[in-house]
Amino acid sequence: MSDRSQDGPRTSVPRLIITQDNEFWFTAAREGRLEIQRCGECRTLRHPPAPSCPRCRSFVWDTVESSRRATLHSYTVIHHPPDPAFEYPLAVGLVDLEEGTRLVADIAGIPHEELTPGMELEVGFAEHAHGDVLPQLRRPSGGAA
Repeated sequence: MSDRSQDGPRTSVPRLIITQDNEFWFTAAREGRLEIQRCGECRTLRHPPAPSCPRCRSFVWDTVESSRRATLHSYTVIHHPPDPAFEYPLAVGLVDLEEGTRLVADIAGIPHEELTPGMELEVGFAEHAHGDVLPQLRRPSGGAA
């Protein structure tokens, strides 16, 4: 007999797959920072993290901390299939980070009818399924943007 209460809410969201190439990113997110991978040879920024640079193929890399300022490039509002890990309708946005890379994340605290490409957002962090901490897009706070 299994005790489902230890498993948390039933969800179809898979657990994160953490590798040596992306562990830095998830660690930073848990600490409230958005880190971007940078090629150690040609200095190209890349996201999502990868083992080698798509431009010069170098395996050498470091990271830079993002300002977390972003501009909404595009978004969608998801209605189905519902999953208990999320509140529906769920807005998901693609943003251009100030540093020049893009990020996909949930949008929180903004009525869907107010979302417009080009609007300024900031990246915050929130707990998601399985207790994971992931980026979440929000209105800029105070002087953040």
